[in-house]
Amino acid sequence: MQAVPILESIGFGLTIQRLCYQLIEDHGDLRSTVILGLQPRGVFLSRRLRKELRRILGHNEFLHGELDITFHRDDFRRRSTPLAPSSTELEIGLDGRRVVLVDDVLFTGRSVRAGMDAMLSFGRPSAVQLLVLIDRRFERELPVAPDYVGRWVDSIAGQRVIVEWKEEEGQDRVLLHTAGTESART
Repeated sequence: MQAVPILESIGFGLTIQRLCYQLIEDHGDLRSTVILGLQPRGVFLSRRLRKELRRILGHNEFLHGELDITFHRDDFRRRSTPLAPSSTELEIGLDGRRVVLVDDVLFTGRSVRAGMDAMLSFGRPSAVQLLVLIDRRFERELPVAPDYVGRWVDSIAGQRVIVEWKEEEGQDRVLLHTAGTESART
């Protein structure tokens, strides 16, 4: 079976723009909010959000970072091949700050749990929210719910959601793969 497109280039851009306006509605000019992308794939979304927010707000004075969650994953020692860590780029403390964790796909909730554990190494935020491009609602293993969602995708066992980024794969789109098609990441 072929991969089914869920979101293509124009809709992809509009979805990111809508998420930015929702952040502005809730956080104002974002000068006191930290946008924190989860490695590896959430950083693409956080970078795109920052670029769009800069365009909309006319300033780049919001706090941001990129957080590696590798050593906080609950399956870290259970994999047959070792995980390669990504970099953490966070030059500020999080004590008392409002944080928006950013990831591309919310599926089981385990990456978000690992992100929250990793985030606490940098301080205790006053509030934490979750922003995801895609929410796969029906396979949650942990009680995690996003505050900001680009698109909900109801999938079944054997299906995978793949987010492709122009910076990495050459185009912006979201695909739904069914078992037996090209290998998938999420």
